[in-house]
Amino acid sequence: MSDGIAIGLDGRLKCWWCIGDALYEDYHDGEWGRPLHGDDELFEKLCLDGLQAGLSWLVVLRKRASLRAAFHGFDPRAIALFSDSDVERLLSDPGVIRNRAKIRSVIGNARALLDMHAGGEALDGLVWSHTRPAGRRPVVRADVPAASPESEALSRALKARGFSFVGSTIVYAFMQAVGVVDDHVAGCIAAGDSAIAGRVTSRVTGPVID
Repeated sequence: MSDGIAIGLDGRLKCWWCIGDALYEDYHDGEWGRPLHGDDELFEKLCLDGLQAGLSWLVVLRKRASLRAAFHGFDPRAIALFSDSDVERLLSDPGVIRNRAKIRSVIGNARALLDMHAGGEALDGLVWSHTRPAGRRPVVRADVPAASPESEALSRALKARGFSFVGSTIVYAFMQAVGVVDDHVAGCIAAGDSAIAGRVTSRVTGPVID
């Protein structure tokens, strides 16, 4: 067995990074790496990855429900109307990640997305235009990069449109989670799962693998 897979709580082989926490393993098994479409869904995912920056992904995963409530279901049309008083409200809410720069980034990103829509552009099309050619499935941890030429390009494209907290590493984790990149390691129960080739419309989240 490679160092890229381990035995999960249910006795099945899975990517190493999720092992040992039931919530994390369920997320890996049912959400991570499954193709996600829809501007609202991708917007939420991008914001959650930005909120995660510098933190364990489990912090965000455990707060996901309260974050959705605090940010009005991550509806960009609602968030774009947030004022300074909303920022202060969120900073006092223990259910969210209380970082002023990150909260302001979510608001700014909502406005950037609406500007894209006003210009006739969709986030879905932009994100999925940065797929990489299929290659060998990762086998060991070292095979899974922190960034890629595609994540660098998508990061630049998002920044050019006014998005923040979208550095290449954050964007690569986002791409992994929404299925633009399939980094389930060889031997993982989800590697090659036909369901990953299907369209998933539920809102999902994903880790920065370290």
